[in-house]
Amino acid sequence: MDFAAELKRQVTRIDRGLDQLVPPAATRPARLHTAMRYSLEAGGKRLRPVLVLATAELFGVEDDSALAAAVAIECIHTYSLIHDDLPCMDNDDLRRGRPTAHRQFDEATALLAGDALLTHAFALLAGNYPDNLAGALVRELAAAAGSRRLIGGQMEDLLAEKKSDATGDELEFIHLNKTAAMIEAALVMGGLIGGANEDAIGTLRRAGRHLGLAFQIVDDILDATADTATLGKTAGKDAKAGKTTYVRLHGIDASQRLAQAQTEAVFAALRALPGDTTFLDRFADALIHRQK
Repeated sequence: MDFAAELKRQVTRIDRGLDQLVPPAATRPARLHTAMRYSLEAGGKRLRPVLVLATAELFGVEDDSALAAAVAIECIHTYSLIHDDLPCMDNDDLRRGRPTAHRQFDEATALLAGDALLTHAFALLAGNYPDNLAGALVRELAAAAGSRRLIGGQMEDLLAEKKSDATGDELEFIHLNKTAAMIEAALVMGGLIGGANEDAIGTLRRAGRHLGLAFQIVDDILDATADTATLGKTAGKDAKAGKTTYVRLHGIDASQRLAQAQTEAVFAALRALPGDTTFLDRFADALIHRQK
């Protein structure tokens, strides 16, 4: 397999889907829709939508029927980044190498753009799938993005700032929910669209949990070791904010070992799935060895 070519194919499909399934920038009110597209079109790894498409293909989906779900999860992810960057949260100036939404527009517009992307994600699922499948996809994404997972992890992350006695259990809760929940959901949504059975869905959940933790550990390491130009976002902001991270609790060397262990667990889970998981294996390996 030519991994780079396959990844480019999937990202191209996602970018096409974003253009087709998100209202044009000129849609009234144009400022709102321009801000939505500004953040969506900034690029990024497209990690979650790629996982949706690749997993659906693993279970035999050969057309674009998973594309709306892939776009939906990218809308949720982008909304979370817009809100995460706001002055009331991380107050960041850069995202994906360019000004954050509230810097490019204003705080109120950024807030509304995030709200609109969140809402649009569920409209996409409800409007593009048969009722039973749409219900399953909405339940999966809503649970992953809700108060017990994505938003709850963000709340715990804020509460843990400058906390000198934060524990490993608290750190794991933050990242299992703030990061891993949406990666788990991406794999499961792809499986649901492909008609995966209950055992396979459980395996996909396990793979997503480990992949999410591996991804976050590497993110923590890069925040501590890379520069702003390479990352495309402000480097060193976690330490400056006093955030509870893997590097803060365990150090860089131990964090690297933890990331490798989580990645090995991803590979073990993927081996239990039917079909050729080469692309997913290579994708997981690329994430742990990424430089940004």
